[in-house]
Amino acid sequence: MGADSTVILDETGVKRALTRIAHEVLEKNKGVGDLVLVGIRTGGVHLARELARRLEEIEGEKVPVGSVDITLYRDDIKGTGVHRPVGKTDIPFSIEGARLVLVDDVLYTGRSIRAAMDAIMDHGRPSCIQLAVLVDRGHRELPIRADFVGRNVPTSTREKIVVNFDEADNPTDVVLQK
Repeated sequence: MGADSTVILDETGVKRALTRIAHEVLEKNKGVGDLVLVGIRTGGVHLARELARRLEEIEGEKVPVGSVDITLYRDDIKGTGVHRPVGKTDIPFSIEGARLVLVDDVLYTGRSIRAAMDAIMDHGRPSCIQLAVLVDRGHRELPIRADFVGRNVPTSTREKIVVNFDEADNPTDVVLQK
């Protein structure tokens, strides 16, 4: 980590934030009935799996976890001539009528979330979509807000928030890069 980087959540802090989010999700949804988690590739997928583990520890019931790739739905790369590799959307369960929690690592402009909602709607119509993010850094360009936030970190547009993961895809820390 460089001199222009600050750890804003260490591994313990990340675990606490995810545990708090899990409890908030359970409280808002009155348990895990009809609940599914869908993570946005890639960091959101790892966090969705971790959140599902916490929900299972608390409730004793597994929560289905899927992943969504938003590459083809992004509005900020169309027409740029840059071809980004397309990942895999994997939602191996029905989302029709489900209470879907969309999970991402960092909420910034809201454009990734909009793209993810478009992609999800191509797979069915959940009864509701809720948003859980580990870090909300502000600077919204679209009217999108998270229902569940691990940490609010006001940033400048020049700064960057990075969520780091270990080899097993477990979140290790969150770093603010200046």
